[in-house]
Amino acid sequence: MKPNRFQYISAQTVPEALSLLNTHQSDVKIIAGGQSLMPMLNFRVVNPQYLIDIGRILELDHISQKDGQIEIGAITPYVKIENSALIQQHLPIVPEVIRHIAHLTIRNRGTIGGSLSHADPASEMPMLMRLLDAYFEIRSESMSYQVSAHDFFLGPLHTVLQNQELLTKILIKVPSPHMGWAFQEFARRSGDYALAAVGITVEMKQQSGKKMIDQLKIAMMGVGDTPLRLSSIEVLMNGQEFSADLLDQAKDKIFKELDPRGDLQSSAEFKKHLASNIFTRVMSDAWERANSYQIGSARL
Repeated sequence: MKPNRFQYISAQTVPEALSLLNTHQSDVKIIAGGQSLMPMLNFRVVNPQYLIDIGRILELDHISQKDGQIEIGAITPYVKIENSALIQQHLPIVPEVIRHIAHLTIRNRGTIGGSLSHADPASEMPMLMRLLDAYFEIRSESMSYQVSAHDFFLGPLHTVLQNQELLTKILIKVPSPHMGWAFQEFARRSGDYALAAVGITVEMKQQSGKKMIDQLKIAMMGVGDTPLRLSSIEVLMNGQEFSADLLDQAKDKIFKELDPRGDLQSSAEFKKHLASNIFTRVMSDAWERANSYQIGSARL
């Protein structure tokens, strides 16, 4: 299929884009890489009268470190983030996750801000931002504010973004250099949407000669209407000594608490089994990596 007719406008600056958004409101859509929007236009899921291209706004395409935070511009493409030395040094889980996104051609064009604004619950970027406790800078003509990833995603394909607002920047606190991490997803074919995925970050703390779980964070996707943070499992495991018994307890609790929707690809029961089993592997990998870090050593 082909999209309905629309007027294409290329914005050269953020103020110009915000002015256009404010003028046209509900009759407009933003495009940068087009990874998420183009299929929706072709299938006429959305039918805007105006399409504003922000892909040439250079200030929205950057990766930098400032005040203990990594800043990523909203139109920064996946491939640039994946290959960034700054990201690889401080946030090595990010390139690992990006390698699971679709195919190289899409990663060359797709942008982080487009994925987050689209808010597909089976998309890797929203889940990763929840895992990393990211904040998003949102601007309109009249104001600028920040919102946490926890509060940004409201439902499938639904965020806090209003018609006249633009996501401009992603902010991620630089984590401890001793943070262990791991990510896995399950898809029927490489490049397909994942049926379920799990990301974990964790640190190891020495206490009374024992190695204790510390700063554990767990996120999942594909098993809820929004990307999930498993706070109850984090509470269960944080401050505890890692053991097979604790891992089994957490796995059982995850299976009982998850409430995914079944779909054409898999039943809700299968998704629960899949997610809880992926969790055990990812938690073990993240814990092993956390144990491998020594004071002053580089990330492995």
